[in-house]
Amino acid sequence: MKLVRAKSLAATIDRVNEAFFFHKKLARQERKHAAEMIAERQGLKGAYAHMFAPTAYDFENGIRVFTGERITSGAAIGHILGEEASRALIQLGIDTAAVKHAMLRAKKGMQGRLHASVTKNRGFYCCGACTAALWRHLTVGGLDHAKTRLHKGAAVLKRHRDGLGRWRRFPFYYTLLALTEIDSSAAKAEMHYAAEVCERLVNHQNTRDKYGRRRLKLLETVLQYS
Repeated sequence: MKLVRAKSLAATIDRVNEAFFFHKKLARQERKHAAEMIAERQGLKGAYAHMFAPTAYDFENGIRVFTGERITSGAAIGHILGEEASRALIQLGIDTAAVKHAMLRAKKGMQGRLHASVTKNRGFYCCGACTAALWRHLTVGGLDHAKTRLHKGAAVLKRHRDGLGRWRRFPFYYTLLALTEIDSSAAKAEMHYAAEVCERLVNHQNTRDKYGRRRLKLLETVLQYS
């Protein structure tokens, strides 16, 4: 399975996420190629907090997160791809010196932002989409105080309920994706809150579309939890 898309960091990460989401077997050489491509973008122009820079194509065209929601703000593109790239490198598990050093520099940069943030360990960062990206990074162990941040993050999410099974400010599917990866009663409570909406959406996914296939599996996973 070819992972690297040279003109787009977003497309490369999307392929990595697809492989792990659907439990596809990846050859070590392909994992190494993808990890090296991602690592080479650490700290380049456009990188958020010294993480991994989107390509010019990503900035010009905007990106879609794994569940399909569009991101067009330059700052959000940089931040979300930085978090997703960090997560992807952890999952790819390549331990060459270049990859490890890039990961350490990126981690130091984002840790600095978190420690300086007025939200500190509260589990919320900037906006709903950026927060979900942060949670996804935290769930694979990329940053400090992960358990505390995720616990407090679920509490923040609860305060943003709209009373109709969704959340204000938070992209629905991408937030659900993050919740399925958080091992806590608070995260399960939020999935339970969204379950009725998920039940209605299951039969409305276009499975000829990659985002529809992903959303269907995600909805089914949420319903299993709830």
